[in-house]
Formats: sequence, C-alpha cells, structure tokens
Amino acid sequence: MYQPGHCGVALALYAPVTGVLAASGSTSTAFLGAGIVLALTMLPDLDTRTDRVRHRGPTHSIVFAAFVGLLTGVGGGLLAGANGAEFGGLVGALAIVAHLLADVITPMGIRPFWPLSDRKLTFDIVLASDTRANAVLFVFGVVSAGGSLFLGNQFA
Repeated sequence: MYQPGHCGVALALYAPVTGVLAASGSTSTAFLGAGIVLALTMLPDLDTRTDRVRHRGPTHSIVFAAFVGLLTGVGGGLLAGANGAEFGGLVGALAIVAHLLADVITPMGIRPFWPLSDRKLTFDIVLASDTRANAVLFVFGVVSAGGSLFLGNQFA
C-alpha cells in the first residue's frame, strides 16, 4: 500500500489503545501514541532506498516489528520508566505490524517469518497503487481512531 493506506491501517490498529487511554483520562498519551504510530508505520519501506536490502524482505517481518518495539520500548523506558517502556514497545511494534497488515493484502505480499522462512504470504486482494483502496483504508483508520477517542471519553 501507499502512505495513506498504511496510516489508515495504523490508526485502525491503534484505535483500541486510543479508547482505553481516553477512558482512563490519558487523552494526551493517546495522541502521543497515535503520532508515534503514524511516524513509524512507513519505516519498513526504507528498504526501497537501498540496494542492500530486498524490498518487502527483512524490514517486512515479525522480527523487524519486535526489533522496532524493543528500540521504542527502551526509548520509552529511558524517558518515562517502566510504563513508558511498555507503552513505547507496544506502539513501536504495532506501527510495524500495521504496515505488514496493509502490505499482506497486496499481490506482492510480505515475508513475515524471515529469517526462519522466505515463504511469501499474500491475500492478493488489492494493488498497492489502488488510490481508492488507500483512501478507504485511510478514512477507516481516521473514523476508527476518532470513534475510539469519542467512546473512550464517554467512559472517562
């Protein structure tokens, strides 16, 4: 998918976290997490800027999601202690998993189990370049996040 589709899937996947945080009165933390998810969700596509790593190879794997989660967890821990570490790890890993979910629906697919397996996984539903699909995913994500924020605030 392209950036709008990836951002939409990231917001949709993060929406339950938004709702829980809003319900607990931590709306600012919910917005911080959404910003981090949006900032990191395109990270796997850095592989398009180098010839050293195959596109949709290692950066499109569960191992990469865990690695990014570890890094953001360490960063969160340094900034805000144990709670920051947990939140940072969750948000970082979720951003990459969202990217993987958006790409697995395309014909090109992903290799999520690298380095254990080079097997490609694809649901072959829509082309990554389909502007309508990217727009639908983006709107779905915005509505999901907004709805979760609204509902969470109703329970705060």
